[in-house]
Amino acid sequence: MAPRALWKGQLRLSLVSIPVEIFSATKTSSKVSFRQIHKPSGKRVRYEKSVPGIGPVKAEDIVKGYEVGSDEYILLDPDEVDEIKLETKKTFELVQFVDVCEISPLYFDKPYYITASDDLAQDAYRVVRDALRQSGKVGLGQVTMRGKEYLACVKPCGDGLLMETLHYADELREADQIFTDIEDDKTDKELLDVATSLIDKKTAPFDASAYTDKYAEAMQKLLDAKVKNKKTPRVQTGDDSAAEGENVIDLMGALKESLKEAGGGKSSAKKKAPRKKAS
Repeated sequence: MAPRALWKGQLRLSLVSIPVEIFSATKTSSKVSFRQIHKPSGKRVRYEKSVPGIGPVKAEDIVKGYEVGSDEYILLDPDEVDEIKLETKKTFELVQFVDVCEISPLYFDKPYYITASDDLAQDAYRVVRDALRQSGKVGLGQVTMRGKEYLACVKPCGDGLLMETLHYADELREADQIFTDIEDDKTDKELLDVATSLIDKKTAPFDASAYTDKYAEAMQKLLDAKVKNKKTPRVQTGDDSAAEGENVIDLMGALKESLKEAGGGKSSAKKKAPRKKAS
């Protein structure tokens, strides 16, 4: 199944605009995933958006709230948020170019692939790619995806372009706050030489395929063994989709109903009068 584009718009370089699409460069399908199961009943645990005293609520009834005081919020309608006009919603303009080594690794967040939307855009797309490659620079700009404006850089990647989102400066913690207890003493020269020699011996070209997630592999091995083992506890969750739409029972109401059934409250049915003895 072909991946779905996360963003469609124009990649702009000065007066040149190139129709492009942006795709996530990472995937999670290979990871082991679990469902939470309620052990006593064997049913899947589900999470619903609910309001105390009301129960589950509809998605269209939920708005954004911004806290302005203790338990006080101003409300924003989804339409008001959508009306915010940002050029970066549809245009990703490269406004500055820097050397690759100028950006600290601390700023890099997540990689994305940028592709040309159609055949007519490929010529201009290749020009930008090759110009970046020849200059050894990366382009900087901002782009709005999924309700957030990202700072991002663009660099050549094989036959195409790679975009990496960057953290804003105010999103990073100051390192001095973390390393404050490390004393700035001189390193023992003999120990330093040994460590440097060890690094030299283990230096080799980077190959990501040489590393695998050993924990995930061990977990998959455990799961495969448990699937084959007939003694492994199993449950049948069944089709509980019908129950998804049911309202969460109000606790006070449930207690009152339980009280009625136990004979401790008023019953809707009248008590029968005692029979008269026959004369």
